[in-house]
Amino acid sequence: MRGVGVITTSKELALGHRLFELEVSLTQWIEKFTPDVIAIERVFSQLNVKTAMSTAQAAGVALLLAARSGIPVAMHTPTEVKAAVTGSGRADKKQVATMVVNILKLDAAPKPVDSTDALALAICHLWRGTGDNRIAEALAKEKKRLKVSLK
Repeated sequence: MRGVGVITTSKELALGHRLFELEVSLTQWIEKFTPDVIAIERVFSQLNVKTAMSTAQAAGVALLLAARSGIPVAMHTPTEVKAAVTGSGRADKKQVATMVVNILKLDAAPKPVDSTDALALAICHLWRGTGDNRIAEALAKEKKRLKVSLK
């Protein structure tokens, strides 16, 4: 593991300033770690619209920075992440944290819990995203082969 952390902003700041601080911090992370891909948790909420909106706004900043940097983005749902890491899409945070610790052979779960969630998202993308990419590449090759053989 190269690095994990959580970016926080003051709740007392206006939304625009909070998003600006997020943009500055994410830019620093991108410059420091030069990722090949950025995995983002797909926003989903049936109960708390306010939380969903905040999460969506933060995801929008990450999407913008990824596009600006030419970095591909992968979106994964919380259920997808839980299923990839624990085998159950209904796993709770403790189960996810336990599996992240086991998979990455850590001494303990990183704090705060959002760090563990970020690692679970990365693991999900590594396991699922790579497989999805390979399937897409194989389908594209087959499609190209079929076009060539039909000529």
